[in-house]
Amino acid sequence: MLSRLALLLTCLAGPARADTAGVFDYYVLSLSWSANWCALEGDARGSPQCDPARDHGWILHGLWPQYETGWPDFCRTAERPPSRRETEAMADIMGTSGLAWHQWDKHGTCTGLSAQQYFMLSREAYGRVVRPDVFHRLEDPVRLPAEVVEEAFLRDNPGLTRDTITITCRSGHIQEARICFTRELEPRRCGDDVIRDCTLEDALLLPMR
Repeated sequence: MLSRLALLLTCLAGPARADTAGVFDYYVLSLSWSANWCALEGDARGSPQCDPARDHGWILHGLWPQYETGWPDFCRTAERPPSRRETEAMADIMGTSGLAWHQWDKHGTCTGLSAQQYFMLSREAYGRVVRPDVFHRLEDPVRLPAEVVEEAFLRDNPGLTRDTITITCRSGHIQEARICFTRELEPRRCGDDVIRDCTLEDALLLPMR
């Protein structure tokens, strides 16, 4: 039997959240600046994404189903997991097949799509965003206001507005550009919990090697 304390904690916690595949409001397309991720994490892991010959730039971190507040993850789905061939085919824009697998497992399962459909939609969303070429031309590390990165995306993507994109930072580095789309992949306002613009004036951006 539950102790009185355990029973109280169970009642305070409320019912467990049950995320249902296909039930969500919009998507967040997350783009990660590969050089910064490699410096913070990937190099230590020996990730093939960080091979200097690959020159990834802005990689597809993921396409994430969102609620207006919060998000579903690790949903139960009747769809089969992706094959190794399907995840490897995403490495050109995601850096590694391992990331592709993780994104399907955590986020793709909540879309109501098959793995193949999810990866196709992710590639389509990635293709709808022009990744500013100016950052690829960097030869040395630079420190800059995070809003400069946002302005570069807005300049090269006239269909985006300030409330459809947010720039995040991690450990003083530019981390990601996150762009919000409807389920039909049209730009839309991000939820209040997604719009968390990095306010650093001296965020570090490393050049591709």
